[in-house]
Amino acid sequence: MALQELHATTILACKGKDKAVIGGDGQVSFGNSVLKGNATKIRTLGSGKVLGGFAGSTADAFNLFDMFEKHLDNAKGDILKAAVEFSKEWRKDKYLRRLEAMMIVLNTEHIFILTGNGDVVEPEDGKIAAIGSGGNFAISAARALDRHAKLDTEKLVKESLLVAGELCVFTNTNIKTLSLEKEK
Repeated sequence: MALQELHATTILACKGKDKAVIGGDGQVSFGNSVLKGNATKIRTLGSGKVLGGFAGSTADAFNLFDMFEKHLDNAKGDILKAAVEFSKEWRKDKYLRRLEAMMIVLNTEHIFILTGNGDVVEPEDGKIAAIGSGGNFAISAARALDRHAKLDTEKLVKESLLVAGELCVFTNTNIKTLSLEKEK
């Protein structure tokens, strides 16, 4: 599921059978200019048990990641409870709720898109989500590859983000990914 188009970046997350993967491009844009091509917009949270990605202002990303991680700690790693409490706080904060920003958080069990409007959206298929300006390109490629190619989850995310990077002027092909293995 891709929500609200931001001219900021592209983040794609996918929950596979044995692995959860998040990826993002490296482009930082300011208006029609590229300021940086190798930014990192994804990170590991919750003692390495949750992945997160951000579309929006970099300075805001640090604040929101820290805020989410506090809720994750308070919820003892329960990603659903942390996402709901985080979204409530984000929505109530007069400054933060005005940010044109979105986040994806996931573990091997759940995947959520979070917004300052208080949205906590789990994709209908429960496994693929995208945000940012190239989100619709990335999710389209991911769904097609998921249906018709036998790709590992990490390769599916990388290939889908490459497609987005070739089509969206606010997204590049400098792709970074993080993954979590399902505990057995």
